[in-house]
Amino acid sequence: MSHGIHLSLISTLPTKKISKENASTETIILIKKLAEIQDKLYAQNKYSVLVVLQGMDTSGKDGVVKNVFSGVNPAGCRVKSFKVPTEEEIAHQFLWRISKECPAKGMIQIFNRSHYEDILIPRINKKLTYKLLKERCDEINTFEMGLIMDDTILMKFYLNISQKEQIERLNARKVDPKKRWKYQKEDVADIKKHSKYKKAYEFIFNHCSVSSPWKIIPADKKWYKNYSVLHEIVNELEKYTIDYPNLKLKDL
Repeated sequence: MSHGIHLSLISTLPTKKISKENASTETIILIKKLAEIQDKLYAQNKYSVLVVLQGMDTSGKDGVVKNVFSGVNPAGCRVKSFKVPTEEEIAHQFLWRISKECPAKGMIQIFNRSHYEDILIPRINKKLTYKLLKERCDEINTFEMGLIMDDTILMKFYLNISQKEQIERLNARKVDPKKRWKYQKEDVADIKKHSKYKKAYEFIFNHCSVSSPWKIIPADKKWYKNYSVLHEIVNELEKYTIDYPNLKLKDL
């Protein structure tokens, strides 16, 4: 289990190890690599891939979905955005709505928000006791370990954005007709709770890293955020033997 993660000590800005120009060039290469891996993943039908995206409002989760996975075949990739639970979902155990959206063999599944909202929001709003939140964390750890044991490659990303950048992006939504539909008054109140969200996420990191470690991605610069997530995904998938099935003609 990971301990002692403090978001206030982790930069929201790009590292100086790579320039925007070099990252742009590398991103093109990585998009092609991911497309090639996905083609093999789909054909092999052995592994499934689950990418969990978490982050505060305006951190760029939609942008990751749009840009990082721009080269993959839609037939082998699905996206699920988890919003406020419906009455039906509330009537079930909190992982019920999650489990039915997990990827089938050969598929890439992206969670735009996830089961971690059921830790995050109650922690912010103090709707559940520490004991119950800890029990949910234990359930999540068991759930994710089950996925991994069933050959699911699990990657969890937190998009680390500063409050200053949040405010700037929210204000931009007001004046940009193409982004105005995203603007919600509730977001203003949430951004004011920036420090509380950080503490809630630190609770998650420190109690839900048994199965798969969290990757903290600097998100103040969109180009670096997208490059970093893409780089991490390709790097992780290349650790596995993902290839086309070795079929002989006599087997067909």
